[in-house]
Amino acid sequence: MIDFDALERANAPLNAFTDFDRLAIGGEGALAGLTVGVKANIMVKGLPWTGGSELFRLRIATRDAEVVARLRSAGAAIIGSLNMEEAALGAKTDNPWFGATHNPHRLGYTPGGSSGGSGAAVAAGLCDMALGTDTMGSIRIPAAYCGVYGFKPAHSAISQDGLEMTEPSLDTIGPLARDLDVLERVSRVISDVGEGIAERGVAVLDPSHGVAVQDIVKRGYYAAAEALQASAAVELPFAPSRVRFAGFIAASRYLAAHLAGADPAKISPLLTKLISYGPRRSEADLAEDRRVMAETRAALEAAVEEHVLLLPTAPQVAFAHSDPAPANQADFTCLASIAGLPAISIPAGWSDDGLPFGVQLVGKTGDEAGLFALARRLDANLAAYRPPAHFRY
Repeated sequence: MIDFDALERANAPLNAFTDFDRLAIGGEGALAGLTVGVKANIMVKGLPWTGGSELFRLRIATRDAEVVARLRSAGAAIIGSLNMEEAALGAKTDNPWFGATHNPHRLGYTPGGSSGGSGAAVAAGLCDMALGTDTMGSIRIPAAYCGVYGFKPAHSAISQDGLEMTEPSLDTIGPLARDLDVLERVSRVISDVGEGIAERGVAVLDPSHGVAVQDIVKRGYYAAAEALQASAAVELPFAPSRVRFAGFIAASRYLAAHLAGADPAKISPLLTKLISYGPRRSEADLAEDRRVMAETRAALEAAVEEHVLLLPTAPQVAFAHSDPAPANQADFTCLASIAGLPAISIPAGWSDDGLPFGVQLVGKTGDEAGLFALARRLDANLAAYRPPAHFRY
């Protein structure tokens, strides 16, 4: 029996869940006994399907998204909807319509975005796992900031049915959990997990590759590289910041078209600003953006034929909601998204004042089993996971 009164009390200081389904029950199957929260841009029958937007506050999902239906069929209990950035475009999960979500490791700090509710709920133990969505890092960044595990499947390996889109060519549903066993079990239910385990070396991308990385994150990244005996370095045709900007423009253009004609009073000033950039882009600049993404995708696809790529997840630890979001937050996570490749973020260490950070492994589509195996090896070496010291449900 799920104690929803206790869940409501535990959720109150975090604002991770926006809605609970008090009738939720589990069933039999591979995921029996697991409780699941679902990001509010994914359809859960009978719950608000808001996409974090005032435009859709009163919209109720009439059916389950395919991934949710698969979870139910495997015995999981779908207990509610999770807070997120408005339209899944943003870095903090400081939602102007549904309120800010707080990091369980430090209230007043961001859990990351746009799947901040997913990261916070999992870290605080409000659910065993959560679904998020990742356009350019929105599963892996909350995983890193909240000190949990997050998996972005290959774009081609999972259905995006029932998802309120931010940019269809990039949007990818995926899970977050407090351990790799649950993460892989869920991934095998909701996505195609290839059994490829071909031996590959580990390659790094120097954090100084145009990205300012906090010293503590850099040290943790180097420790991870040493643990995996990284033996190569991957060169990118463009700086990660340029790749990230091209992806942002694509999302801005899609959302601008998708929300055209909507009541402007129900779109926040920040989102209005963000979706204004794409339509102003010249045809020549858009062509260059497409070239940047295509050449980056080709370079990464070639790299993972020979190596698994090790990267920091985010260049920094979580920051206060009162601080501006760093522009480079998705510089490393955008790469796997642009290339459509599977990527796992695992906890990698802690700042001196007690905030977690992560590293990610990016692999070849079809070699997901090998990617999880390598993640377990690294996780055992780093042993960096720990629950919030002052917040446990």
